[in-house]
Amino acid sequence: MKQCNNIAIFLIFFLVFSLLLAGCKTDRRVMVIKLGHGLDPTHPVHLAMELMADRVAERSQGRLRIDIYPSEQLGSERECLELLQIGSLDMTKVSCSALEGFVPAMSILSLPYLFRDKEHRFKALEGEVGQKLLLAGEKYWLRGLCYYDAGSRSFYTKDKPVLCPSDLEGIKVRTQESPTSMRMVTALGGSPTPIAWGELYSALQQGVVDGAENNPPSFHLSRHYEVCKFYSLDEHTAVPDVLIVSTKVWQSLSSEFKSILQEAAEESAIYQKKLWKKATQRALEEVQAHGVKIYYPDKGLFADKVNSLYKEYENQPEINRIIQQIKAVR
Repeated sequence: MKQCNNIAIFLIFFLVFSLLLAGCKTDRRVMVIKLGHGLDPTHPVHLAMELMADRVAERSQGRLRIDIYPSEQLGSERECLELLQIGSLDMTKVSCSALEGFVPAMSILSLPYLFRDKEHRFKALEGEVGQKLLLAGEKYWLRGLCYYDAGSRSFYTKDKPVLCPSDLEGIKVRTQESPTSMRMVTALGGSPTPIAWGELYSALQQGVVDGAENNPPSFHLSRHYEVCKFYSLDEHTAVPDVLIVSTKVWQSLSSEFKSILQEAAEESAIYQKKLWKKATQRALEEVQAHGVKIYYPDKGLFADKVNSLYKEYENQPEINRIIQQIKAVR
């Protein structure tokens, strides 16, 4: 009887050990992708990326996992792009304005009044020309997977509203680290001051800059409305966000995982667009409830002042051709 008990105990231990060993082997087969970005966890883009991560885990049956690190935990937009290039980070989400320093062709999407309206923008980005731009960064180890809607960017200021370009004269305006954005503010008469997004609130408080420019959800979620009480919806640019994977990581994926990741990214972009529309309306309502005054200036006054930016590309045939292709989209 004692011998039977010993055999039973041995079998139980053997079974437990086998299960633990099997579990360890399964864990080693899981490929983990680290995704870092600078937005708040409540932002529509972050929520869309969470959906993507869920879809990837589900469709790969847990063999591929995306871990997301928001709020600049892994660095600023520029730092995340550099980490992708050297292989220390797998994925990131950045504005096209930040990307243009790495992928010159992306500077096109930072041009003011490039798109006639929202419908034109979506057709261009989701069509052939937009997809070519997503892949323009592959040779720089940055492969675009999809665009996220970042709406239209407008000026918000501390001391007075911007109703015409002359109102920007003598005003220090925070811009992204984008040569095109800086040239735009200069053309409008302002003084461009590039500052990292995470440092902007204190820069506004301390008077380092007099204002900034961004879309309504970002203006709201950043709580910049606590400092800036004037929001002028001139909608000078509609710079999309881009979800990027390191080319090195992409090349290491199996064809199955590539398909799963690409499809999940595109699905997340559709979901994000819906979230963005609701977030924009809610943001405008919320900032007004906190004392922000909303203005709707004549966009034509601003568009006329920035025509010079387009002339700069006339001597760059390749980029100028893409500009004309975008304008020709119907």
